[in-house]
Amino acid sequence: MKALKGVMPTLAASTIMLGLAPAAQAELAAVGNPRPAVILYGPTNDGGWSQSIDEARQLLEETLGTRIAQAAEIPETATAIRPAAELFIERGANIIIGSAFGYSDTFAELAAEFPQIMFFNPAGTTNAQNLQSVYGRTYETHYLCGMVAGGLTESGRIGFVAANPFGLVNWTVNAYLLGARQINPDVELSVVFTGSWGDPVRERAATQALIEQGADVIGQHVDTPTPQIVAAEAGIFATGHHRDLSEFSAATQCSSVWTWDLYLGSAIEAVSAGTFEPAPYGAFLSIADGAVDVACCGPAVPDDLAARVMEAREAIIGGMHVFAGPLYDRDGTLRVAEGAVLDDGALWGMDWFVAGVTGQ
Repeated sequence: MKALKGVMPTLAASTIMLGLAPAAQAELAAVGNPRPAVILYGPTNDGGWSQSIDEARQLLEETLGTRIAQAAEIPETATAIRPAAELFIERGANIIIGSAFGYSDTFAELAAEFPQIMFFNPAGTTNAQNLQSVYGRTYETHYLCGMVAGGLTESGRIGFVAANPFGLVNWTVNAYLLGARQINPDVELSVVFTGSWGDPVRERAATQALIEQGADVIGQHVDTPTPQIVAAEAGIFATGHHRDLSEFSAATQCSSVWTWDLYLGSAIEAVSAGTFEPAPYGAFLSIADGAVDVACCGPAVPDDLAARVMEAREAIIGGMHVFAGPLYDRDGTLRVAEGAVLDDGALWGMDWFVAGVTGQ
């Protein structure tokens, strides 16, 4: 199966998305005349997070019929973010799109100072009447890629290369194993955290360590395609994150991918029409909402397994929750009771791993 058409970073429990500031709604300058600009955390060719947003920018230029200015490689410091945003605003931009958790506080300050400007920030945590933070329910997509991993493993051991042990990473690790166990109930998962969102050297070492431990399928929640490349070198399979990483590696059989253009396109149109309603605690988007999906499946995935993955995707769109009870952590503690599902606050604060996860 080919990738689906249209398919295309640090939070702890204390950084659950902050609610709307109490400031009154100002008339947005973008009503009737949206002029977006993008401030990008990383390079446009990182192969992962930043590139996914840049590709969305290019698609939006086509669908909106307008040029979208962009500043790339803007670090997560106010002294870098503020001049970029202010320059765009000075040049007529009335919608500023960010790209990083570390932009959150500065974007909140800018939103208060420029109430007529609309701000969006993928991976942000601050919100106001004219500031919307956005993230995706990537546990849904990693559950589906986990199903692929569970179907392809021969050793019964799969590996996962992750950046930092925070909620939005931990839920991908846990969901990956839960998906794998839908296909192979006895599969186990080992995770290695690199301590960095994008460090090819550490990612290579982590992937090699997992392979040496017997993993024959590798998942990831890091920004570069290095785990996919190392998996191909070792002759095993892998699944990607952020983008369809099969362009880098023949090992890649499924990827969790961002579809930012779908969400941002509709949001910009709503702002232009004067109908945009900000979510008080940020937009937390499912596959059904648009912003996250899977590119599946690669040529090594049997047709019957691919069909099961797509059936599960439809079930998730229809309301199935990945973290449904009964669900125990690896210490034997009941985390989700039978008949219950994990709520959003518990997802953002996830500091535990399901039974069957080993490693850091």
